[in-house]
Amino acid sequence: MQVVEDTAVAQLFCEVLRRTHLSKPSDAAAIIAQQAATIGARDVAIYVVDYELERLVRLHGRGAEGEGPLPITGTVAGRAFSATTLVETPDPNGGGRRLRLPLLDGTERVGAMAMTFPDGVPITDELRAVCERYAHLAALILVAKGAYGDAVELARRRRPMTLASELVWGLAPPLVFATDGLALAGLLEPCYDNGGDAFDYAVDDDVLHVAVFDAMGHGLAAAGVAAFALSAYRRSRRTGADLRETHAAMDAAVAEQFPEDRFVTALIAQLDLASGRLCWISAGHPAPLILRRGRRTLPLDAEPGPPLGVDLPDARPVRVVEDALEPGDALLLYSDGLTEAVGEDGRRFTVDRLADFIEREAAAGLPAPEVLRRLRHAILGREGVRLTDDATAVLLQWRSQAEAALAPPTVLE
Repeated sequence: MQVVEDTAVAQLFCEVLRRTHLSKPSDAAAIIAQQAATIGARDVAIYVVDYELERLVRLHGRGAEGEGPLPITGTVAGRAFSATTLVETPDPNGGGRRLRLPLLDGTERVGAMAMTFPDGVPITDELRAVCERYAHLAALILVAKGAYGDAVELARRRRPMTLASELVWGLAPPLVFATDGLALAGLLEPCYDNGGDAFDYAVDDDVLHVAVFDAMGHGLAAAGVAAFALSAYRRSRRTGADLRETHAAMDAAVAEQFPEDRFVTALIAQLDLASGRLCWISAGHPAPLILRRGRRTLPLDAEPGPPLGVDLPDARPVRVVEDALEPGDALLLYSDGLTEAVGEDGRRFTVDRLADFIEREAAAGLPAPEVLRRLRHAILGREGVRLTDDATAVLLQWRSQAEAALAPPTVLE
């Protein structure tokens, strides 16, 4: 006889979907927690990750973890989040087993869920799989409902955002995406006061489109120019334009709208996911970095063109650069705010130090989002470290098996 009856599992999923159809966004977490009782779970707690990627903030439930935010580093729930895996321990309150599971919207790490099963309920592989699937559904519901209210959004914030950051984050794609042969993660800092950087990506069939933008200056005006350039990029990309045509359309749009005092540096690229063929254009932007076989290589070689919106009479024609990735390669696109960050020793982070950091973390076998989370902590999580400009990065791993680390084990069976 199955420990978890098929009828109980069906009721769990059917009822949570039924009850959340007409629920308010602020009620979704409570409904998710209540319905877990259908399979015998108790003390269900639901957490979302904050914008700093440092803490898990409780949306609903008491449980054994406590009432306040949980640090990701050094807690069991944080381990489930960062390692994207189910973690099982004895219930700290006594009697039963406590499960912590990542909340995943696809591969985007939304937060974590904790639940206890009392003594007498064996934690079988079947039950673990059901709980993982339920946590996945819970994340999908929270993200979908989050579009209609501010409950989840406000829980993630530890302080107010500037108008510029509201604009930039409103256009940002999910920070994590993975599919067969590709794992990708993005970073936008400072998260509450980013005023000029942006990034975007899209995966269509076997092509990854990706771009990083850095508008001149900082604040709402710079964020507006970056948002305009990003919108021009999306429009051109969605009409089927190639890289050269997309660059021309973006350049013309920025020049027309901001004819005298604003410009944007950008790097736009396309990666053929089947072959590893990489094509890219730099408009006054730092070249990407490649990490190959666990060792850093020099930045990809190409003379950048003028920034978008800048007319240089003597400028050379825009060059589409072609490179070939090898299985296992990692590619980092970034803005110079990362390399210009000042450490506690007063030295800039520099391209070399950035590359060394990526090399060390990638050598440990970490997937892209965890590498960037640790990079953020290394730059902003230490006293005396400061940014002198906005900092943005997109890290992708091609045919490295990194995507397997971003899905629960039962998903890969």
